[in-house]
Amino acid sequence: MSSIEYDKYLIGVPATTANVGPGFDVAGIALTLSLKLTVSIPKQKPAEHSLPVIEYTGLDSENVPLSPYKNLLTRVALYVLRCNDIPTFPSGVHILANNQIPFGRGLGSSGAAVIAGVLLGDLLGNLKLDKSRLLDFALMVERHPDNVTAALIGGFVGSYLKELSPEETNASQIPLAEVLPEYPPDAGENWGQDPPKPPKGIGHYVRFGWAPEIKAVAVMPQFELATAKARGVLPESYSRKDMVFNLQRLAVLTTALSRSPPDPELIYEAMKDRIHQPYRMALIPGLPEILASLTPQTHDGLLGICLSGAGPTILALATHDFDDIAKKIKQIFSEHGVEVAWELLSIDERGAYVEKLES
Repeated sequence: MSSIEYDKYLIGVPATTANVGPGFDVAGIALTLSLKLTVSIPKQKPAEHSLPVIEYTGLDSENVPLSPYKNLLTRVALYVLRCNDIPTFPSGVHILANNQIPFGRGLGSSGAAVIAGVLLGDLLGNLKLDKSRLLDFALMVERHPDNVTAALIGGFVGSYLKELSPEETNASQIPLAEVLPEYPPDAGENWGQDPPKPPKGIGHYVRFGWAPEIKAVAVMPQFELATAKARGVLPESYSRKDMVFNLQRLAVLTTALSRSPPDPELIYEAMKDRIHQPYRMALIPGLPEILASLTPQTHDGLLGICLSGAGPTILALATHDFDDIAKKIKQIFSEHGVEVAWELLSIDERGAYVEKLES
């Protein structure tokens, strides 16, 4: 690379937690772990065409495919390019990815990759898409809006996705996030030549307030739980009683988390759920005890506790005594033979970004 001059850019995308108690497929929070890409683009077009070179460092880097036709980042970028009548990657691009977000833990690793891929496609094609249009592309790839919207926008967000027709979502031509690590047999340059373009305005969101005292304790069991598997245990329908239970609490939670000082009793009750957590108990050893035994009465500083996304990470919102909260969750997991790591995270208010670096 030393004999060629490059323009260099940094793409940053935060981790996210989705569902947030009663907010199944609705509420998401951006957190201070990140996926970062350093993208080098030749200033002059090389004489011979070459595919992007991808390198990975950081968490789970050994599990990432480096073929640009199988890597989620570049598959999404190529989808964006082809939807804008650019059939191939520009030549000579080098992508160095550094990942802090563990795979399969419910912290939005695939959502971050999707947003990074959309931003990469926008950058490589010099498309200059606005955030609304970027979100349209992300939602064609990742059909659940809570993670990708929070990753793109930052902060605490609520979002919804408009229903699309089968013709608008031809899965054989879109790099769907949830099918990974399985790839279509034709995952090469001839795949996805004529993909469906996203309709405009298919996703909408609102940012909620966030009290500055509130931090997130993320306790991460050292095993992966595929989103598809976690979704597979959910029922096709719910009782009116359970739906009303969640709707009531979500309506309260979106305002309660913005108030300073936070009200532990209000938030703790508002973070309860009957839509997904009860059905995922069997997939996560220790989850019933964790949800039942940690309360604001037993642990000063605790506000609320829930699964992060589809799990298995446990998310505890708190204002202080973070170590004690994490130690109790770790103890319960240990009693079930599960090793964990934990992080104290803040809310990422910035969201995804692209910056040009000095050459």
